[in-house]
Amino acid sequence: MELSCAPAAPPGPGPPPGPAVAEGDEYESLPSGAALGTHMVAGAVAGIMEHTVMYPVDSVKTRMQSLQPDPKAQYRSVYEALKRIVLTEGLWRPLRGINVTMLGAGPAHAMYFACYEKMKKSLSDTLQQGGNSHLANVVKQRMQMFNSPYKSVLSCVRTVQRTEGFGAFYRSYTTQLTMNVPFQAIHFITYEFMQEHINPRREYNPRSHIVAGAVAGAVAAAATTPLDVCKTLLNTQENTALSSLNISGHLSGMVNAFRTVYRLGGLPGFFRGVQARVIYQMPSTAIAWSVYEFFKYFLTKHKLEKRTSL
Repeated sequence: MELSCAPAAPPGPGPPPGPAVAEGDEYESLPSGAALGTHMVAGAVAGIMEHTVMYPVDSVKTRMQSLQPDPKAQYRSVYEALKRIVLTEGLWRPLRGINVTMLGAGPAHAMYFACYEKMKKSLSDTLQQGGNSHLANVVKQRMQMFNSPYKSVLSCVRTVQRTEGFGAFYRSYTTQLTMNVPFQAIHFITYEFMQEHINPRREYNPRSHIVAGAVAGAVAAAATTPLDVCKTLLNTQENTALSSLNISGHLSGMVNAFRTVYRLGGLPGFFRGVQARVIYQMPSTAIAWSVYEFFKYFLTKHKLEKRTSL
């Protein structure tokens, strides 16, 4: 919301009038002194909420992207997967690794949304990463896999570092960057397109933020699933799948990942887990945008009220 200067007060006693808010201005144009902090706080809360609420579905997505899953970990739908995991492995199994995800989600999304707001009108915003650090991603996905041998985040980090070296946390780095460019481009363009049609005045409208966020997440998720499958393979290093192709050592590199996925599953292999990915991303991005827009609105309104009361 932009602040406009009120007409000059006539000479005489009394305090000068406070700043007036121009009618019809968007709340998104924040006072320059508060914009960065507001966007970062709102983004951090949105990121933590998004990943916490949807984490069980993310665990299912990781398993359904497995190229040669264990017979006990073959699922036909997200609901069936969650039900079987809870019944056979325990109530808290779908939440394994959530602590490292929450640790990375706050600061990552604080920067993510702050950069988005600052570079909204530039093509540069498609280059922002978002999501968690690579170390967090590798640990998260290894703990999500069926029969994962890791008992805690710390033990996973130590074991991977000891047996595979520090480079293991960055095997999917190139693939992650390559995926984020089209994902964020499609995501933001779709969100802005939807907002232009259902909320052209850009007012605080929870329904429009939820709908636009869900559509943007679904479209971006479906389009970038092949890269996500490759990223999961590089992060988890599926022993069964690699052994079936007589691949010794550890798989690295985006090109090698693409070749391996194609050899194991053909073209359909690139879309393994697409249903779970879309089901995960739709509510995730809806939660992220609605929570972000709410806190941005709330903090901005509070800041404006504080200024006008002075």
